[in-house]
Amino acid sequence: MTMTLTSYIKAAMKQAQFERLRDNSIYGHIPDFEGVWAQAKTQAACRRELQEVLEDWMLFRLKHDLPLPVVADLDLNQIAA
Repeated sequence: MTMTLTSYIKAAMKQAQFERLRDNSIYGHIPDFEGVWAQAKTQAACRRELQEVLEDWMLFRLKHDLPLPVVADLDLNQIAA
């Protein structure tokens, strides 16, 4: 399952979208991952923070038997069931 988790995280991060805000910081989020977002001074820092948020979000949802979005044909809901 470790390889599947790593593949899932990488696939989700490929969908990440970033934009520069008025204060010159970078905002990033992943569509279909409600509540998964980050804001930092650089895109690299934002990407790191976004991945940490994603990992925590996934652990919370798995622990509480909440569904995860299917990403790149990776369905962790089938594995966790």
